[in-house]
Amino acid sequence: MSALDLSRPTADAQALVREVDALGQRLATVREMIGRVIYGQQTVVDLSLVTLLAGGHLLLIGVPGLAKTRLVETLGTVLGLDERRIQCTPDLMPADILGSEVLEEDEGGRRGFRFIPGPVFSQLLMADEINRASPRTQSALLQAMQEGRVSVAGHYHPLPRPFHVLATQNPLEQEGTYPLPEAQLDRFLMQVDVAYPDRDAERRMMIATTGAEAAAPSAVLGPEDLMAAQRLVRRVPVGDSVVDGILDLVRSARPEESDLPEVRRNVAWGPGPRASQSLMLAARARALLDGRLAPSLDDVLALAKPVLKHRMALNFAARADGVTLDDVIDRLCAPLA
Repeated sequence: MSALDLSRPTADAQALVREVDALGQRLATVREMIGRVIYGQQTVVDLSLVTLLAGGHLLLIGVPGLAKTRLVETLGTVLGLDERRIQCTPDLMPADILGSEVLEEDEGGRRGFRFIPGPVFSQLLMADEINRASPRTQSALLQAMQEGRVSVAGHYHPLPRPFHVLATQNPLEQEGTYPLPEAQLDRFLMQVDVAYPDRDAERRMMIATTGAEAAAPSAVLGPEDLMAAQRLVRRVPVGDSVVDGILDLVRSARPEESDLPEVRRNVAWGPGPRASQSLMLAARARALLDGRLAPSLDDVLALAKPVLKHRMALNFAARADGVTLDDVIDRLCAPLA
């Protein structure tokens, strides 16, 4: 694999180092600004930033009241993105998200159709409780996530750039829901489980949010800055050991070719090639977020669960025995640790 050799003081290497250092300083400011509003969810914040830096979409899973909506709003403000929110319900139609054409008549009496964009025409779209939308509506959002454009009345309409979907799910209440199909789950770069904050964070949150004034974030980056950071992520060199580690991890998760008896016995289907691509981009983005010039195997291990968890499924026997995907992924990561 050809990669930029940072050990040689070439002009390209020096320029890359300067860009990484400058971006690292700005991202530190971004994390600090988000931390003024979001308490006790540093891992979730970092994984969200990694997803955006990698140019992907994020699925947040957690019970109500854990600041998932607030996180998306704060990310939109701090990154200077046009942010919109849709509440997914069973009666939500594709046109409610994508937009529709309306028949209009001008002053001269001529009639024609005009396209009115829906909320998907934003740079940061929050799909709240996405599994409550019907499969028809989910499929409309799938095209937007994959192609960066939507099709209405036979015409394609490009979406703004950058375009990211941050969707949420409630893991408790499953009545009136439509589980996301595997094809749509695979479009999310990561799935992040949002847990309860610790005691100290909840104390600070309680005091800060019940006072006379609430902290308000301000913009640190803009859309062009984010897209420049995404381009920089793809220029970060990756060592052969990291490339081989990603391949070993992903391929060993497939029951058809895994050498691990736990995988062959418990896994119904494993991750596809998109998992390898996602791990590669996310590892690079995580390195940049920490101000490092190249990712390591530690980045791969830290991102294994968010990247792989929604791309795998256990068989019935494994679920009946109480086996979890976390257990399986821990076993997959053991040879790399």
